[in-house]
Amino acid sequence: MTVPGRRSSTFIRLLRLGFTDASAAERLLALPEMTPVLGDPVLLDALGGTADPDLALRSLVRVVEAQRDEDARRRFLDTLVTAKPLRDRLLGVLGSSEALGDHLARHPDDWQALLTYESADLHPGVAEFERGLAEAVDPVSLRVAYRRCLLAIAARDVCGTTGVAEAAAELADLATATLRAALALARAAAPEDAAACRLAVIAMGKCGGHELNYVSDVDVIFVAEPLGGTEEAKALQAATRLASHLMRICSETTVEGAIWPVDANLRPEGRNGPLVRTLSSHLAYYQRWAKTWEFQALLKARPVAGDLSLGEDYIEAVGPLVWQAAERENFVADVQSMRRRVVDNIPVAEIDRELKLGPGGLRDVEFAVQLLQLVHGRSDAGLRSGTTLDALRALAAGGYVGRVDAAQLDEAYRFLRALEHRIQLHRLRRTHLVPEGEEDLRRLGRSLGLRTEPVTALNREWRRHAAVVRRLHEKLFYRPLLDAVAQLAPGETRLSAKAAGQRLEALGYADPAAALRHLEALSSGVSRKAAIQRTLLPVLLGWFADSADPDAGLLGFRKVSDALGKTPWYLRLLRDEGAAAENLARVLSAGRLAPDLLLRAPEAVAILGDPEGLGPRGRDHLEQEVLAAVGRAGTAEAAVAAARGVRRRELFRTAAADLIGTYGTEDTPAEADPGALVDRVGSAITDLTAATLAGALRAAVSGPWGETLPTRFAVIGVGRFGGGELGYGSDADVLFVHEPREGVDEQEAARAASTVVAEMRRLLQLPTADPPLLIDADLRPEGKSGPLVRTLASYGAYYRRWSLVWESQALLRARPMAGDAELGRRFMDLVDPLRYPVEGLGEDAVREIRRLKARMESERLPRGADPTLHTKLGRGGLSDVEWTVQLLQMRHGWAEPGLRTTRTREALAAAQAAGLIATEDAAVLDEAWVLATRVRNAVMLVRGRAGDTFPSDSREVAAVGRYLGYGPGHVGDMLDDYRRTTRRARAVVEELFYGA
Repeated sequence: MTVPGRRSSTFIRLLRLGFTDASAAERLLALPEMTPVLGDPVLLDALGGTADPDLALRSLVRVVEAQRDEDARRRFLDTLVTAKPLRDRLLGVLGSSEALGDHLARHPDDWQALLTYESADLHPGVAEFERGLAEAVDPVSLRVAYRRCLLAIAARDVCGTTGVAEAAAELADLATATLRAALALARAAAPEDAAACRLAVIAMGKCGGHELNYVSDVDVIFVAEPLGGTEEAKALQAATRLASHLMRICSETTVEGAIWPVDANLRPEGRNGPLVRTLSSHLAYYQRWAKTWEFQALLKARPVAGDLSLGEDYIEAVGPLVWQAAERENFVADVQSMRRRVVDNIPVAEIDRELKLGPGGLRDVEFAVQLLQLVHGRSDAGLRSGTTLDALRALAAGGYVGRVDAAQLDEAYRFLRALEHRIQLHRLRRTHLVPEGEEDLRRLGRSLGLRTEPVTALNREWRRHAAVVRRLHEKLFYRPLLDAVAQLAPGETRLSAKAAGQRLEALGYADPAAALRHLEALSSGVSRKAAIQRTLLPVLLGWFADSADPDAGLLGFRKVSDALGKTPWYLRLLRDEGAAAENLARVLSAGRLAPDLLLRAPEAVAILGDPEGLGPRGRDHLEQEVLAAVGRAGTAEAAVAAARGVRRRELFRTAAADLIGTYGTEDTPAEADPGALVDRVGSAITDLTAATLAGALRAAVSGPWGETLPTRFAVIGVGRFGGGELGYGSDADVLFVHEPREGVDEQEAARAASTVVAEMRRLLQLPTADPPLLIDADLRPEGKSGPLVRTLASYGAYYRRWSLVWESQALLRARPMAGDAELGRRFMDLVDPLRYPVEGLGEDAVREIRRLKARMESERLPRGADPTLHTKLGRGGLSDVEWTVQLLQMRHGWAEPGLRTTRTREALAAAQAAGLIATEDAAVLDEAWVLATRVRNAVMLVRGRAGDTFPSDSREVAAVGRYLGYGPGHVGDMLDDYRRTTRRARAVVEELFYGA
């Protein structure tokens, strides 16, 4: 008897056994139907041992209530109490799967499927499952029989009789038997179709790999041939009807639900292609049109139903094509980009709970294993397994994967698959999301044997295994490359030189032998340097492989490491600064310019580890540093050498920031606005050039004259320099202006100014390890025929009397850059009326500008150059956009203050804001200008020398493509997009500039 207000001993015991609602459990146990087992301690302990005791008891009561009569109920309960195998299996299922509890309540006799405990019952195969489905005569009875077989698989799984891999194999065997039964039903319904064709069903995906989930699409491909003299077209029609009927039998929802969807979208051409093809048609497609991912999918192809002989013929025919896939151009990049697309398509709200597709999920393991299989399965048939864990084991045995890495990955994969199975088993729904509810997480944790704080333990184990997968899935590909050149312990297996070469070749290395030599040099020995580099290299190799020139990246890293390897801060930087190593890899493998700049002074690598290191320094900061360095130097040559050293370092900073902003890193996405990147590069290089000229001017003056030159002197930037739009390969277009100081003879002042100009040009072009800075003064009055430097008065006299319209146009981008600031300001006052004439340009001047532009297009384009791809003078290129904008500035700048800027994009935006150009037209011109500028910058970054058109070398043009955001194999798309963008811009130019 229970004292009122005091809990019963049963209640307390239920709580201790893991029931969360002990009151409800007491009520259920007190039901009349449960009287025979009410006090049975064995039953309560067994319920407490399930994943969800409350669910197990609720479902058990429903099964008891569903028995046909009292005798059936008594027999069921007696067996439950006395037969431990049944008790463990049945209650284990009821505590894990609400859906299978529903099935047993609808089909109360099916519990007897769990009675037998023979050896064949412990490890059934396709034949046993076929016998279990043999009595099915229609889709409904097939579903009931399928669930009965599924019940037995789940019972063995949750009781630990089978492991996760064995359960997945049984599910695949049950799917095979089900496909055969469904095809038999389809053939029986259409005997004339069955007689007209041979039809084979090829399992793909997890079914083909013998590793199916509880609830998953079953991926298939259908192949057919005529039978008995039937015409091929009619045979294919018959086979298509049979295949379609098979899919409906499995996929359609009936009173007993559906079995699973049959998905044939992995077939040639996907859902747009015919459902059924002949073997020759399949082969023709794979030989000509198939993409890399389609060969990856065929790794798991396995004939399972229908004409198995035809299925084997299919496997034999496509097999050689699968193992040649790794020889395709951009193979590794294609596979990795497909993986990235999968991750990118996961909704943001789900990515942290996505067990299959998310980072550190099942797909990471599968992709990594398949990638290695495709590379090395060409020469090692032992790797050609469709089952992930079998393939991983074979890769480890062959030395293609480190044994410790393989063991950790195997453990993580088994855990993640077990978790996936338990999630799906609950309601038999297709999902890969880890639930968020406490109750669901508790059930999952307990089902995996985590009984102490199951929610906390489950989250901890899941995150731990996901972290292992994230850490290993890419390194898996690269780490054995180091072992191939290392001294291994006795008994350990390594990649052969041939296998290592194959892997490097698949990664895009053009010279695998040289790459292996670099790896050996970097990782051999027992020094701290070698140890740190052995840790870093697997990751670096992945980043290099993600570039257009992995060889250059690895060689550059070796050179930097040779130069700095004994410097403590360098090793510390790479080891401790997570971003530094990745930034270095991106910079070294993106082209020649940045590595060349870095290797001239490798200590600049420190910039890459400083969070603020990639930001531009600003003109004032740079000028202050340059002038201080010049002031410390003993000679003019040493002074300018110091200034050029600063320039080289800052060019590297700018190039590195540009590359890292363009490509992004694992932690920081790429810059989404290419215009912002162009503006940053243009401003940074312009500021740097101005500071360098200021330093050269100070050096040229200080030797002969000390602090004060006999004449005031200013450097005026014009062209891209004045516009703040310099690229990596741009010269500095300038005008030199001076004005004699009071009391100084004009001839003396002129000689001093000329001497300074000559000395500046000499110093900036001295042959040193640093890149020269070329000064171009050809835009001065009278061009190359005129004096290099003039007085302000002389400029005024020339412009009043002789100035041509093109000179006024050139002055649109004039801006003081170095020297006497007051003189520079007065020069601007002098030229403003010329570049922004009151009331704008007259019609004669407009016609002259158009005539000059047309002449330039016909005469200055280099012979043989493609006018659709020349970034400066080609159709819709820089010249087209700039002349159009400059014409608007000269016609309307007097009235629109916003147009009075030296920058092209700012002037274009001001013209659009003033209503002088339509918004859409302005956007077209801006896009073309930004794109052409980026191409020029990319060419310089990639080749290390300036160019106005796309490179002809395939690797160089691919690197330009990567800079512009095009993946491997998409050079054609890049050129098409460039032509399309500039063609649209030219149409706007024809209308606005030429008045067409």
